[in-house]
Amino acid sequence: MNFRLYRDLLAIVPVRRVLLVGMLARFPHAAAGVLLTLHVVLTLDKGYAAAGAVAAVVTIGIAVGAPWRGRRVDNVGLRKALIPSVISEAVIWSVAPHVSYEWLLVLALIGGLFTLPVFSVVRQSLGVLAAGEKRRTAFTLDSIATEIVFMGGPAVGAVLATSISTVVGLTLVGISTAAAGVFLMWFNPPTRSAADGAVPPHDVEAATAAVVTAAPAHLREPAAELTQAAGAAADAADPANSGGLLRRAAAGFSWMTVSVAVVFVVAAGAGLLLASTDVGIVALVESSGDPGKLGIVFAVWCAASLVGGLLYGAMTRRISPMLLLLAMAVLTLPMSFATDTLSLALLSIPGGLLCAPVLSAASERVADLVTEERRGEAMGWYGSALTTGTAIGAPLAGAAIDTIGPWSGFAFAGAAAAMMALLTLGTRAMVIRRRIRV
Repeated sequence: MNFRLYRDLLAIVPVRRVLLVGMLARFPHAAAGVLLTLHVVLTLDKGYAAAGAVAAVVTIGIAVGAPWRGRRVDNVGLRKALIPSVISEAVIWSVAPHVSYEWLLVLALIGGLFTLPVFSVVRQSLGVLAAGEKRRTAFTLDSIATEIVFMGGPAVGAVLATSISTVVGLTLVGISTAAAGVFLMWFNPPTRSAADGAVPPHDVEAATAAVVTAAPAHLREPAAELTQAAGAAADAADPANSGGLLRRAAAGFSWMTVSVAVVFVVAAGAGLLLASTDVGIVALVESSGDPGKLGIVFAVWCAASLVGGLLYGAMTRRISPMLLLLAMAVLTLPMSFATDTLSLALLSIPGGLLCAPVLSAASERVADLVTEERRGEAMGWYGSALTTGTAIGAPLAGAAIDTIGPWSGFAFAGAAAAMMALLTLGTRAMVIRRRIRV
């Protein structure tokens, strides 16, 4: 391990600024989840199921909008791409607290679609500003910063909701996020290298050629084969018309290889594991009759992730995100044996140590596999995969808890994530064997 990597990286002023802006921009949304739940339950006098529906709608909006927002950054630049998000964040979350539940669902969906793409922008910029071992450390620092934000954000949201009002809290979320977006536009962190030789986005075929040529050797053939196959199929169907459309569609996803898809599955597995564990912690602590100690378990879990991230970021060798996810899934299973708050907090440490490393390794892999011309869109899809896993994991774990008991949430989380990790390992092994035969 080389902890000097942190010092060297933080000595780069743009890197420090990107990490700081990322923390500031994420903090309002870290508080928004608790505020939305308490607004539906307390202010609108609905149940937790209704609150969960609002959270699900926001999640769907984010999952659908993230790739589109990332592609806008690739095509028109950061400043122009962020304008719709800045406006919508300020308007929607200032109006949402004053409408009925039905309209809140609509606004939540729109708000999710236009959410400020902090995750993809920060990771895309760090991928440009740092390379090699520094890139791993940069992504780890961002994961650690995120852990710190989510240790404090929900607590601030709860204080605002109970001490002042959820209306004021949600309005502050919108204004604060919009302000962070304006600051991000002013700072304008790089999303491409200064000499990347990017091809104008309107020239689709030329852009495709540039992406394939610039890609690493092991990615060129799959990308070229995908484009050629799509073109041939299009010409056979209708050379005069549909061929060009299909070629453009293939060109737009020339960066999507089997290796990239595997990383997205890992991201979905990580999201499922984290969300399911989250629900399991809440259920087990509440069933113990002492919900006031819930914050202790989350603090220990997040602190373990922070420590694991620091250690991983100082490592001088790469570890596969698939192996990290598998290890995290297996280490989450013992949480099923917890009997009280203390034992649950202690059993959360092993799995928690791998939270930040899994996300950092997956982000690093995407940055390595996808060229800068399409990295914003790729990071958007990566965020969507993570969000999709979260949206799937929470309700399924909840169903298992309602049917069997609190302990089953951890069993479901570990087993499902382990299966996804094994699936990706098997897929990668098949691809490697196929390449060797060819």
